Amino acid sequence: MEKSFEPAQIESKWYERWEASGAFQPSGKGEPYCILLPPPNVTGTLHMGHAFQQTVMDMLVRYQRMRGMNTLWQVGTDHAGIATQKIVENQLAVEDKTRHDLGRDAFVERVWKWKEESGSTITNQMRRIGAAADWSRERFTMDPGLSAAVQKVFIDWYRAGLIYRGNRLVNWDPVLGTAVSDLEVNNVERDGHMWSIRYPVVGSDESMVVATTRPETMLGDVAVAVHPEDERYAHLVGKMLMLPLTDRLVPVIADDYVDKDFGTGCVKITPAHDFNDYAIGQRHKLAPITIFTLAAKVNDNAPEKYRGLDRYDARKRVLADLEAAGLLVETKPHKLQVPVSDRSDAVIEPMLTDQWFVDLTSDTLADGRPGGRQAITQPALDAVRSGEITFVPENWATTYTQWLDNIQDWCISRQLWWGHRIPAWYDEAGNIFVGEDEADARKSATAAPVGALRQDDDVLDTWFSSALWPFSTLGWPANGPVKNERGEVVANWEQDKIFLPSAVLVTGFDIIFFWVARMVMATKYFTGQVPFREVYINAIVRDAEGQKMSKSKGNTLDPLDLIDGIELEPLVAKSTKSLLIPQVREKVEKRVRKDYPDGIPAIGTDALRFTFAALASYSRTINFDIKRAEGYKAFCNKLWNAARFVLMNMPDESGPEGEVAAPAGAPVTEAERWILTRLKQTLGEVEKHFISYRFDHLAQALYEFTWNELCDWFLELAKPALNGEDAVAAASTRHTLLVVLESVLRALHPVIPFITEEIWQSVAPKLALTENSLMQRPWPCADEIAADDAATAEIEWFKNVLSGIRKIRSEMNISPARTIPLLLADGDASDRARVAKFAAQIAFLARTEAPKWIEAGTDEPAAAAAVVGTLRVMIPLAGLIDLGAEKTRLAKEISRIEVEIKKCKGKLGNASFVANAPAEVVVQERQRITDWYTTLMALREQAQKLG
Repeated sequence: MEKSFEPAQIESKWYERWEASGAFQPSGKGEPYCILLPPPNVTGTLHMGHAFQQTVMDMLVRYQRMRGMNTLWQVGTDHAGIATQKIVENQLAVEDKTRHDLGRDAFVERVWKWKEESGSTITNQMRRIGAAADWSRERFTMDPGLSAAVQKVFIDWYRAGLIYRGNRLVNWDPVLGTAVSDLEVNNVERDGHMWSIRYPVVGSDESMVVATTRPETMLGDVAVAVHPEDERYAHLVGKMLMLPLTDRLVPVIADDYVDKDFGTGCVKITPAHDFNDYAIGQRHKLAPITIFTLAAKVNDNAPEKYRGLDRYDARKRVLADLEAAGLLVETKPHKLQVPVSDRSDAVIEPMLTDQWFVDLTSDTLADGRPGGRQAITQPALDAVRSGEITFVPENWATTYTQWLDNIQDWCISRQLWWGHRIPAWYDEAGNIFVGEDEADARKSATAAPVGALRQDDDVLDTWFSSALWPFSTLGWPANGPVKNERGEVVANWEQDKIFLPSAVLVTGFDIIFFWVARMVMATKYFTGQVPFREVYINAIVRDAEGQKMSKSKGNTLDPLDLIDGIELEPLVAKSTKSLLIPQVREKVEKRVRKDYPDGIPAIGTDALRFTFAALASYSRTINFDIKRAEGYKAFCNKLWNAARFVLMNMPDESGPEGEVAAPAGAPVTEAERWILTRLKQTLGEVEKHFISYRFDHLAQALYEFTWNELCDWFLELAKPALNGEDAVAAASTRHTLLVVLESVLRALHPVIPFITEEIWQSVAPKLALTENSLMQRPWPCADEIAADDAATAEIEWFKNVLSGIRKIRSEMNISPARTIPLLLADGDASDRARVAKFAAQIAFLARTEAPKWIEAGTDEPAAAAAVVGTLRVMIPLAGLIDLGAEKTRLAKEISRIEVEIKKCKGKLGNASFVANAPAEVVVQERQRITDWYTTLMALREQAQKLG
């Protein structure tokens, strides 16, 4: 092994070797264990959320593979219809062209070319973080096999009456010219205004005042609503109002939706441009009036003077005309949530358009067949309510079921060219024919088409194809091998359906609705199985202060920058290059220089992964701090140095392959039996935390055992045996050092795979292991390790004595190299027996003279003391330290213990705590207060002796 740990050199070689060896592919042995990668956009690059989530998945896959499971981590990418089309259209714009200049076929061909050249960025980045995924089975949602699955699902659902075409309100992006899903809409707080407008009552001097943040939409009003119990307006319900600036009349209606205590209690109803208004319009059978074109310009349904105006220009004209007519009552500033397209930054316009929908709400169709709620939605609800699928943390199950209980029909069409084109054709009379191709559509038609057929121009929502991910990636519905767009065999349903259901889905809470629920719907319908047994909802990564990461704040982190490091000036340039507004660039640069004055240090992949594991609690968000990641880089260094110590203490005369022979019988020393007992306990904890997905607890258990007990304590406790004259004890200790180190490397491997593989390659020959890679080793089983509670008790006592002596040395600033006298007082028979047993080790490791007992009644010299149970461990102060300093130290320690006693008393004096806390916790608190009092009395006595 090299003298120092250099992550870059290690990481660059091991991943290529693992992948080339086929180590990531299913073994074909053991029970199947599958994890599905939420397919990232083919346009994407690795961000902190990806790296965190994929680290969690990789830990699970590596752990289960070592446990002998037949593991598959199914990966792939999503074609990302809107994002990908936008990238290629931007490239065409540089050439002063549009997609229409190319035509549909040529444009799609251009997109495929872009995908081949640039679409693998994120998968290559995944390799950098060590993702042990089966890349030979990588799928793409537009590859032939998945496209065939998409087509079959659409056709089957259509013929079952569960897909229909209708004119309904959708989120419309007027820049992209397509409907978008709720997930692609961000609600952004902006400064706006609330305008109050007077609507005159026909045939009366009365009027009603409505308040709106979008006065231009009043041109499409069809009613004004009040609450049925609002006495102020009861006499006006059913009356007609003159709609300002138009020649139309609108009725006053009563609806429970209206909050009579908010504003004036009057609400304008514009069903064609507001989702809540649309629902009200449906209830009251009000015909909606669309006043905008698909480009968000005023159409011919509005008065002539406003036609052709952009919606915001129309707003200015409407407000000016209202004020001129004396109908603008009030204008006041107002904070509002504005729906903004995630893809184009355009303000979303609710728009009535002809779209394709999946029926998720009807119980029974008109012809008596099961409707969407009965056939699709209810089975997905039952899967969670029955426990077939469980959520971790379990509270997310409520989010899932509440959404499905209130679900709306799913808009699945998009007005794009890149994507799965809808397999529907129209004849000249507008009749719809659905089939695999035009010939199949004609053959399946119940009536002969009128004239030529024209295929629908729309494509399917990308969430439609990703909803099929759990089974389409395994080869469904083909009966044999399935190939990707490059002709490579990637799946075979007849063989691979053993991986359905997958074991666990690791995903964020923000797509429970858009992906998780829809996968359950589709998988249950087409395979009869759930797609996964558990859903682990991972937290969202924020910065060290808990702020959402964004470019405009200058607090985004690139996981590859954390791995490789980046100097300050390149970091500033990278953080600001995509920001166009000078003031924002200046703000971001200032923040970068403040937060990272020395740039970002290189911490390596393993340290980054350990940081993610340590942060992976059940919380909704986690705060990422580079300082903490640097701490786990130190952990990797500690492990590296410990391994070098172990290997340097192996004998030169080892076996022909360098192996160290295992001694006959049980380990000789109590230190060996103690570390093996602690290893057994730690492995048990780690296995428990893997099952419960408490990766933070798992990381803490591994950290504490590796750093504190193996590296700090056992390496120290091994030195007396390694340097002593007992050859049997030395040989036994050497072998135990190797066994424990090798077991720890296996236990750490799922979390930090690169460094553990590199060290293991040097350790394996010493134990005559025949595997080529640590990845081929089995998980270290806790049940196979013998525990020795007696030895553990002895060593824990010994550790406490050494810790007491070292604490005194540290606090008194006594040089570690100086041999000091050691006095012992009080204690019981077991203490005397242990002192006799460990006297040589105490003197060796604590650098003391042989311990001496001070018998009761004998005058004691001024000394610094530590208390271990009833035993007092003392270092005479004469010639060593300043008595005044020792008095100050004792006073601080006494004060600290008095605070601890007060805390214990507070808990035990709380009747609620005693009644509700687990019995063992209460017993523990009572024992703690007893121990604190024992220590306090000893320290007070020592302080009294010092005067």
